Amino acid sequence: MLGIDRRAASYTFTAALILVLLSVVYLVRQTLFIFILALLFAYLLAPLVSLLDRFLPGDRTRTPALALAYIIFMGLVGFAGFEIGSRVVEEANNFAKKLPDMLASWQKPIPQAAPDINSIKNEAIEWLRQEVIQRSNDLISALPRAGLKAITVASYLIFVVIIPILGFFFLKDGRLMRQHILDMVTDASRREMLDDLMADIDLMLASYIRALTLLSLAAFAAYSIFFSIMGVPYAVLLAALAGMLEFIPMIGPLTAGIIIVMVALLSGSHALTVLIFLLAYRVCQDYILSPHLMGQGVELHPLLVLFGVFAGAEIAGIPGTFLSVPVLALMRVVYLRIRKARLGAQFSPEPAPKVETNP
Repeated sequence: MLGIDRRAASYTFTAALILVLLSVVYLVRQTLFIFILALLFAYLLAPLVSLLDRFLPGDRTRTPALALAYIIFMGLVGFAGFEIGSRVVEEANNFAKKLPDMLASWQKPIPQAAPDINSIKNEAIEWLRQEVIQRSNDLISALPRAGLKAITVASYLIFVVIIPILGFFFLKDGRLMRQHILDMVTDASRREMLDDLMADIDLMLASYIRALTLLSLAAFAAYSIFFSIMGVPYAVLLAALAGMLEFIPMIGPLTAGIIIVMVALLSGSHALTVLIFLLAYRVCQDYILSPHLMGQGVELHPLLVLFGVFAGAEIAGIPGTFLSVPVLALMRVVYLRIRKARLGAQFSPEPAPKVETNP
């Protein structure tokens, strides 16, 4: 009537709605990140809960299995945190005390070396020393302001309690939530596609978080054992750093490797052997462990992973880098499922027309 194309108006309204939803997601990104961590935590505990649920007798809800799984998990985390955390803190304090002496010893000229090599070496050591001094001064000057931020830090610590609580509800009512989402779709074909899509996402997220945790533990175990055998100082500290940085795709392991080689060079303990071990372990993990643990749901091209890591860092910092790979994998799963549904509808045989016969 007014010359408005209804189809164009529908597309415009859909695009505007998507932009509004993206804006809302960006505004509540911190809260959303907490819920995503809780969901991943639930996926991490789900195998243990299912195992305990099968062994506990009687027909009942999953609450006893959930409670027992939480007790076991918290006990293991507390024990490991005490045993490993105390060692990490001790080695970190020793490294901070010995770092100035390491830098001073490295300033000695290399015998029978060209003057240019010694000059470059001295410049690199002087730059590193200035950086350490500057960061130390910044830390000292920031101490008076640290008291003002204590309340903010304490407010973030409550998330350590909130995430397991939210994860408990995800584990307890996850199936019911999924059924409610399916009940919102009445069309049979779309309901079937949504069911398959949710199953693919469920498998992808479960494979990702469990594989990432196992890869982190494998890196910590391998690094700590090798460094202890080779006599590399601060073995547990370096292994714990490498294990934590495994949760940041590609950039994390690279950063850990650079730090470990620098510490080995400064301490003068088999730097070349450490470098060879890091390269060999990275090849083993990237081509054997990671493909076997991740599965087919998280297959992404390295260029796409790098793009996601840098884009996630710009959007949401460290949480963005951590979530970049699962978000990209989620988009891939959605695209493949929708494409499969469209191809299936395109090549499905059309029903034969009815032939009317006269009596």
